Amino acid sequence: MEILRSVVVLVHLVGFAILFGAWVVEAVARRVRVTPVMNYALVISLVTGLALSAPWGLDHDLNYAKIGIKLVVLIVIGALLGIGSARRKRTGTLSPAIFWPIGILTLLNAGLAVVWH
Repeated sequence: MEILRSVVVLVHLVGFAILFGAWVVEAVARRVRVTPVMNYALVISLVTGLALSAPWGLDHDLNYAKIGIKLVVLIVIGALLGIGSARRKRTGTLSPAIFWPIGILTLLNAGLAVVWH
């Protein structure tokens, strides 16, 4: 069971890596836009995060404060991605005020996963 949980943790972190990597690619190319890869990575992170928040027969209690904060940050990232996709379809452009927080919050969420024990 512990091996399966470790694989889910790995996929969870890879989801954040894909989201952050896709964001960095767009930022370095000076293209302020949301890509479908970002949306897929967000779904991967959400599904695996929900799987990790279930008790897996652990010998210790889950940190519900950490889980709640990470979920709220993930929902905000999802909202920004949704708003960014809709605005890009409607107007063809995306505001940097929506684009930059996506990367910052993604890095924050990955940092919370690694640093907060």
